[in-house]
Amino acid sequence: MKTIKYEDAIQQLEDIVEKLESNELDIDEMPEALKRAQQLLKLCRDRLTKTDEEIQKIQAEAKEAPNA
Repeated sequence: MKTIKYEDAIQQLEDIVEKLESNELDIDEMPEALKRAQQLLKLCRDRLTKTDEEIQKIQAEAKEAPNA
């Protein structure tokens, strides 16, 4: 999967959910849409985890840094 922005991934997920809820996908399209949704969910989860780790690292460094 090519790298996409978090916001774009969320929008794609919302589009898939909307199509599923409104029965816009036929039975042949559903497996591919669900596979894509799984990929997007993983991308979002990974991005959030990475961002959280970076924030925690920055906060830890700020606590360790002497006051200037």
